[in-house]
This record gives sequence, C-alpha cells and structure tokens, in this order.
Amino acid sequence: MNGPARPGVILDRDGTLIDFVRDPELGAVVSAFHPDHVRLLPGVVQGLALLQNAGFVLAIATNQPGAAKGQIPESAITRTNDALVDALAREGIRIEAVRACLHHPEGGPGGDPTLATDCACRKPKPGMLLSLVEALGLDPARSWMVGDAAVDVLAARGAGLRAGLLFEWGRCEMCPVRGGFDDIPLLRPDASASRFDELARRLRDSLATAPG
Repeated sequence: MNGPARPGVILDRDGTLIDFVRDPELGAVVSAFHPDHVRLLPGVVQGLALLQNAGFVLAIATNQPGAAKGQIPESAITRTNDALVDALAREGIRIEAVRACLHHPEGGPGGDPTLATDCACRKPKPGMLLSLVEALGLDPARSWMVGDAAVDVLAARGAGLRAGLLFEWGRCEMCPVRGGFDDIPLLRPDASASRFDELARRLRDSLATAPG
C-alpha cells in the first residue's frame, strides 16, 4: 500500500467485539456461528469510534477452527464475520479488513481435512497480523493487537505490535496470570482494561507518545 505507514488496531472477535453464545441448558459456551448470534459487547461501538476518530485503521483477526473440527461449515464463519462488519458499519465504524484462521492442528470428526494443519496464521502465531500489517500499510510501532486471551498477546509480540488485553480476572483463560505477569513477562500487555471503551482510551493516548 502506498503512502506513509498508518497506526492500526487489529481486533480479536469473540470475547473482544462480540459475546460468546451461551446455552444455559447445556452449560455450553461457544463462538458465534450465525449472523443472529452477533451481539456487540458493552463499550465496543464507543471504543471503536474513539479509535477511528483518533486515526487508527481497524481490522479483525480471529481464530475460527469450527470448520476444521467439523462443528460448522466455512460458509457460516464467513456469514457471521460479514454480519459483524455490517453491524459495525451501521454504527459508522469501518473495518478495513478481516482475516480468519480456519485451521486447527488436529481437526475433528467430519471436519475439512484440508484445514487440519499446523499453520502459520493461527494465533498465537503472528501470520494473520503480519498479513494485515502489510496489506493495510500499518506502522508496527504505532499499532496494536487487542484481544481477550493470552494468544492475542503472544501474537502481538510475534508481529512486533503492542498488545492490548481485555482482562477479566474471573475467566479461566487468565488463570496462568492471576498472580500477576512477573513470572510470564511475554504475557504482560502494554495496556489492559475490563471494558473495551476504557482500553480504547488508553490506546488513543498512546499515539501521543509513539514514535513517528
């Protein structure tokens, strides 16, 4: 992409922008797999508007192994991602690109065997992020990966981006760092908050001190 490099925020999807699908009868919590499941989390629209107005390019990078595991078809993943982009567009938010990793190392019964592979794009690997940085002409020094799990922080590190973490102490994924980040420095985010709009304010303020 021509022109000067731009600051960007690459966003995780589930648990960051939209809620998980919860079945109270089965006690199951899964990723959204239908356009009707798209439920924006509190503070997301306000936070994205703040980032967009500050000059950040917005993109999405999401692990979606459902097709590899035989849980949902690839078309359902695409429709759900499209529904999210459309929902945000109705709020005046422009998502410039979406990357979805459909792979899983083992796959699952009935899954697409071509997607059962140890790829370079599934977070915590940085492949999706590096692809977006190149395609959108982002400046890594002024760009962020924002997610809700350790894999998002690790992917940010691998891509040379800063890491923003939506951090809720009660979530089981956060168990390794409940005692703090001192023992696992790679998982220490550059900014964290429990709500997206609060985290977005910290990212906006970072532009004032970023090089470039």
